Parts: sequence; structure tokens; C-alpha cells
Amino acid sequence: MATRTLGTNATTTLVAVNFAASLLDADVATIQQNILNDLNTTLTWPGAFAKNGLLYVPNRGVLKVLVGDYVAYDPNGWPILVAANSIAGSGWTHT
Repeated sequence: MATRTLGTNATTTLVAVNFAASLLDADVATIQQNILNDLNTTLTWPGAFAKNGLLYVPNRGVLKVLVGDYVAYDPNGWPILVAANSIAGSGWTHT
């Protein structure tokens, strides 16, 4: 698997993937299975992340993920999108 760790330099790490055309189905599934409905955190949000680059933010809407962006989730199952140019700058640590 190619899931990675991600976190700001001042926080704990998060599970993440670097979005690319070569992203493995297993890595997409890892992110999907861990994004939770923030109004009922015992429920996952079906299809929350897809290889077509759409990230569904529970009860909020949809975001387009571009190549090089990182998608992660926090310990509460909340999705996090970090743009490629942001992750390349200072302030982020990733593997």
C-alpha cells in the first residue's frame, strides 16, 4: 500500500495519500472507509473519496482533488485536502 503519514510540524500524524493516476484501489478504499459522517460518527460516508478525484465532505459538498494533492483523514474521520503547492511548502511533513 502507498498510504502515507501527514501532519503539520506541530501536530500528530494523519493517514494520507498523494493523489495520482497510479493511486491503488486499496489506498482509495483506506481513505473511503475512514471518512465518517460528522453528524453520526458511527457511520462511514459511502464513496467519500474516488479515483476520479472527487472528495465528498460529509454534509458539506464535494471538492475536486488534483494530481499532487494530499487527501487525509483525522482521528475523528474528518477528510482533509492539502493542495500540492501547499504541501510542497514549509509547515508540512509527509512521507
